[in-house]
Amino acid sequence: MSSLWSKIGLSALLLFFIIALGWVGYRMFTNELDPKVRTIIYVPKTIDTSIEFWEVMKQGVATAAKEFGADVHTIGTDTELDVDKQIQLLEQAIEEKPDAIILAATDYYRLVPVAEQIKAAGITLITVDSGLNGGVSESFIATDNYKAGRKAAQELIENIHSDDQVAIMNFVPGTATAIEREKGVRDALSQNGVDHVHDTLYSNGSSQKAYQLTVELLKNQPQLKGIIGLNEPSTLGAGLAIMDLGLKSKVKLVGFDNSSSEVHLLEKEIMLGTVIQKPFTMGYLAVKTALEVVSGHKVDSVMDTGSEFITKENMYTSENEKLMFPFIE
Repeated sequence: MSSLWSKIGLSALLLFFIIALGWVGYRMFTNELDPKVRTIIYVPKTIDTSIEFWEVMKQGVATAAKEFGADVHTIGTDTELDVDKQIQLLEQAIEEKPDAIILAATDYYRLVPVAEQIKAAGITLITVDSGLNGGVSESFIATDNYKAGRKAAQELIENIHSDDQVAIMNFVPGTATAIEREKGVRDALSQNGVDHVHDTLYSNGSSQKAYQLTVELLKNQPQLKGIIGLNEPSTLGAGLAIMDLGLKSKVKLVGFDNSSSEVHLLEKEIMLGTVIQKPFTMGYLAVKTALEVVSGHKVDSVMDTGSEFITKENMYTSENEKLMFPFIE
């Protein structure tokens, strides 16, 4: 009998220690037992609030910061074009000695030296959305942009003839996302016999410029049958130009992202569809991963947050509706 009670006592004691260890581990990870609040500087490609993609990512960053008790400070440039300014901001961020920096790089190559300075300063570097040559960061969290580019091209291929002329409205030359998406588009077009592809146009991340370029293109190339916009402003500008010129039945448009203005274009059938990403998830995972690295945990070097192709017909399914209309304060 005494032996039975001894076993019960030992089991209870073991269970108590397991629960206690789990509780302490959780509290330590969420900084509740650590007096030092982790500091993170978040540097998106731009702080332009008119681009909903970056606003949604900021929501993901803020949600994770609140959940895990981190102090996150956001800095950025007025446009995605200002590579020099982003480098300058990062140099200033290094002087502040945060625990981590989360970066969406405006240039695949030119940001590498300052990224190496970040690492040399002992600061954890996480890249999000757009990465860097050589994989400098501890983890890169983004859409598989090559795969996403192929998705966009495939939809256009199914709605044109192989000998039709098409154009690509890209955004900023030199960014990883722009390079990878265009490569995916061009490979898919070529492999399906669509060879009449005009020289790439660049909106520089401006819907106004995308609009102007598309108007000129459609007036100069009346045989054009399809356009692929590779980000939110590029798609929006191209769509508004097609709509204003009354060419929706003649020129097929496929785009990226899901701003409210793009949803309007989908509903009016100006767009065939759009590849949507998961910017909220990217922002959330970037903060969570940064804290894990700071705490000494091993993380995956690359995390694909996925993408979906949305059309007017499937945009209001329960799953797609959550992606199309993320919470924005």
